[in-house]
Amino acid sequence: MGQTVGQRVGQTPAGMPAAEIRRRFLRFFERHGHTIVPSSSLIPKDDPTLLFTNAGMVQFKDVFTGKEKVPYKRATTAQKCMRAGGKHNDLENVGKTARHHTFFEMLGNFSFGDYFKRDAIHFAWTFLTEELGLPKERLWATIYREDDEAFQLWQEVTGIPASRIVRLGEKDNFWAMGDTGPCGPCSEIVYDRGEEFRCEAETCAIGACDCDRWLEIWNLVFMQFNRDETGRMEPLPRPSIDTGMGLERIASVMQGVASNFDTDLFRPLIRAVEELTGRRYEEGEPGFPFRVIADHARACTFLIAEGVLPSNEGRGHVLRRILRRAVRFGRILGIQEPFLYRLVDTVGEVMGGAYPEVRQRADYVARVIRGEEERFFRTLDQGMAILAEVIERARARGDGVIRGEEAFVLYDTYGFPLDLTVDAAEEAGLRVDREGFEQAMAVQRQRARAAREVAEGWDPGSPLALALADEPATVFTGYERLEDEGTVRLLVRGDQPVERARAGEEVGVVLDRTPFYAERGGQVGDTGWLEAPGARLEVLDTQPLPGGRFLHKARVVEGTVTVGDRVQGRVDAARRAAIMRNHTATHLLHAALKRVLGDHVNQAGSLVAPDRLRFDFTHFEAPTPDQLRAIEDEINGVILAGVPVRWYWTSLEEALEAGAMALFGEKYGREVRVVQIGDYSLELCGGTHVASTSDIGLFKFTAEGSVAAGVRRVEAVTGWSSLEYLRQREAVLQRLAGTLRVPVDDLPERLEALVEAHRDLERQLRQLRGRLARQAADGLLAEAPVAAGVRVIVGELPVDDAEVLRETADYLRQRAGEAAVLLGARSGDRALLVAAITPGAQQRGLHAGRLVGDVARRVGGGGGGRPDLAQAGGREPGRLAEALDYGRRLWLEQLGAGVAAGGQV
Repeated sequence: MGQTVGQRVGQTPAGMPAAEIRRRFLRFFERHGHTIVPSSSLIPKDDPTLLFTNAGMVQFKDVFTGKEKVPYKRATTAQKCMRAGGKHNDLENVGKTARHHTFFEMLGNFSFGDYFKRDAIHFAWTFLTEELGLPKERLWATIYREDDEAFQLWQEVTGIPASRIVRLGEKDNFWAMGDTGPCGPCSEIVYDRGEEFRCEAETCAIGACDCDRWLEIWNLVFMQFNRDETGRMEPLPRPSIDTGMGLERIASVMQGVASNFDTDLFRPLIRAVEELTGRRYEEGEPGFPFRVIADHARACTFLIAEGVLPSNEGRGHVLRRILRRAVRFGRILGIQEPFLYRLVDTVGEVMGGAYPEVRQRADYVARVIRGEEERFFRTLDQGMAILAEVIERARARGDGVIRGEEAFVLYDTYGFPLDLTVDAAEEAGLRVDREGFEQAMAVQRQRARAAREVAEGWDPGSPLALALADEPATVFTGYERLEDEGTVRLLVRGDQPVERARAGEEVGVVLDRTPFYAERGGQVGDTGWLEAPGARLEVLDTQPLPGGRFLHKARVVEGTVTVGDRVQGRVDAARRAAIMRNHTATHLLHAALKRVLGDHVNQAGSLVAPDRLRFDFTHFEAPTPDQLRAIEDEINGVILAGVPVRWYWTSLEEALEAGAMALFGEKYGREVRVVQIGDYSLELCGGTHVASTSDIGLFKFTAEGSVAAGVRRVEAVTGWSSLEYLRQREAVLQRLAGTLRVPVDDLPERLEALVEAHRDLERQLRQLRGRLARQAADGLLAEAPVAAGVRVIVGELPVDDAEVLRETADYLRQRAGEAAVLLGARSGDRALLVAAITPGAQQRGLHAGRLVGDVARRVGGGGGGRPDLAQAGGREPGRLAEALDYGRRLWLEQLGAGVAAGGQV
């Protein structure tokens, strides 16, 4: 199946479109009893072991292990996948090969204990040869070396000769879900692209080389064993099938092109890059940047459409790395401004039919990408300035090396990519200590890992964990009542279980049932009282423990409490009511943000306390004052309407089908609690809420700001707290009105007048300071020595303003002919310095930036700047006269003169 150059790089690939391949695949397996299951998110649900969904089987992992039941035994999917982080990282190979990608699609069919090897081979062979019409003589099969069953089945089912069935080892043809658990042999279908694609190896064959001739298009995994901790494998009672075929690869075969990047999945993107750059795409090395940008544009679009935002950790870090890598390759093509965001619509045109979200959220995705591009361009500008200093230091050392820790600071502190540091170093005739960089990176990762372990750690071998091992989950009754009776199951001091606690001691209490809400989902824990005959405890907080247990952090106020005691729990009702007002308000806030700012808004964190609420959400810019007012109006309108708030339990599937909002990254069970506020809000939530929105009283914003790139934070108050907030603001206004002796309504005009009068006085004072400074400067000019035709003017001025000092230096520079000016001043506990020189002085070797830096060190500071103008400061103004004298002598020495008192030297 050869092709001409015109076919490979032409505008429209011939053959079957990728969308048609995807459609035929799903319909083929549907006809053969498979349920078409929609692609799951790129963010794996309830799987902390994976950054991204990297294969079609990820969403079925619990089905294969038996943890989850589904109403079908056969399934087929077209699954969105990402391999750009963690163990599965193809990032550095993208664009270099014909088939590596960050984002890609995996076509798959699955059997959960239904059919096995024979049918899996039959389905794959039939689809490829009959549905797609691939020539049988071009298809080969690989099998696990010990899988004689598969060897026989391939010949029986397909008629493929034994000479085209290749046995390979465990590395290539044995699959495992992990070190333990389901595993089994696999069989790959390989397409022979012909002699023209063969490599230069003496033996060009499957298993002997890895050239472009032998294209693996489909992997059939035969899940038939369970491996235990000892490595022993036992047959599974219900063997299963998991297959995966890359859409991009099969599209390259069906469209007769040499590379995935020449298919209709990528050619529109490459053409768009051609239009942006005015340069023509070519195969091989010249086309490398085009391929990287096309691939990364898809990955960024899909990740952001799913709620991932650029950040410095986790999935956001991978997104940022992909996005910035694309921008760097854009610079290689001559693009010096944000451009990647302009490819989002093209991604939507190509992929939107199968994945509507990339079209529906295109505007949002483009704005996020553009914002990150603009930040990165600023980072590059800043990083280049810092890098120039690093290069100068390396040259001064004379070892020809940029140290690893220096490159790491550029990367970690300034976000400057290592490869750009390497490129700049090579241009300067230097090299980068990559090993030192990796060591610094490893130290940082270790610190981050240790911090996470401290923050999240739960030692399963601790005395507390062992004591809880046989304890059932605490029964929470706080949705229905604020008082309930329970039995003390465990008392804990520190992490040590104890039998009893006496008056004055603080202790953790685990009950079999409780009305106290344990902190989770952003809602703080309840406080209140625990009472038993002869004992009384004040509950200071309630926290969750693993396994659904609640820990009441309490202080024994009187008497003694013992394990086994029956206690009456009473939640602080007023505090709980305030918390419920704020929690219901966060649901209204979430819905209102989506209505006013856009559906892209998602919750990114929250705090629900009795006195306030805090809500973090994804958004690419600060809401305007008008938008914040509109959000407040939305929420207060629902509050005034007195909309009933109800909650109910249902299955996760039914809740999501009903349109309930689920929080990104939150782990949910099969049964979930849904909180519904009329037609306005529907969310999954385990928190406590008011019965009617009218119970909230009033919603008022108190603060808004940024907490991270693409994440905003608002704070607000409700109920009595909102009344207190308004009273405080009213008191401030009354105080201002009393001080200014005007009615509150006249405050704006009065303050504006005062501000204008103050500005006028500042202008007059500035002019006066300038005149005084120039008078003092004239005195310095009259006494200044001249060396080599340059007047050296140095002295202290009676000013405390850096700008006036700089203006005076300019004044002297203009009056003195060829001059070198160094002025100092004192401002509180700071010394101010400025140096300025004329072109003639600069030609004689003087440098304002270097001199002012040296002088500043004499007053306990630092600074620098341009050769002709620079300023600095220090913490020791008492040494200013000494420092200025040092600067005068330094300049005179550089001009080749001794020091004389005034006039000619």
